[in-house]
Amino acid sequence: MKVNQIKSTIFAAAFAYNRMEQVKQLVDTIIQGVQEKKGSGIVVADLSGIDGTICHYFVICQGNSPSQVEAIADSVGEFARKELDERPAHVVGLENAQWVAMDYGDVLVHIFLPDVRDYYDLEHLWDDATLTRIPDLD
Repeated sequence: MKVNQIKSTIFAAAFAYNRMEQVKQLVDTIIQGVQEKKGSGIVVADLSGIDGTICHYFVICQGNSPSQVEAIADSVGEFARKELDERPAHVVGLENAQWVAMDYGDVLVHIFLPDVRDYYDLEHLWDDATLTRIPDLD
């Protein structure tokens, strides 16, 4: 290998590591936004080791009413913007607030009403994903 190839490889590895650290920081910030509005049942699905996935992480949670689901989505958006200057590329589901999906590229946030969450059961959609359950705040 030539010196320039080695430098390029090192740079690419450092960039990938830095990006994954940023993604993990985004996941942590999203969790804070959910907890700020008393969202519950937070599960982080790590999809990064699975080929063909659309993102690296799912953050899945629930609110007890459409207004709480909407408040959680607003809080997540505000936390990500203020803390990391991140904005979702797309947000869908706010019109009925039964299932709101927020697309942050490497992280997809899913905020459900309990019965809708049970029906779609996203936690088990990706059987190979590593699931981390975040304890509810009291």
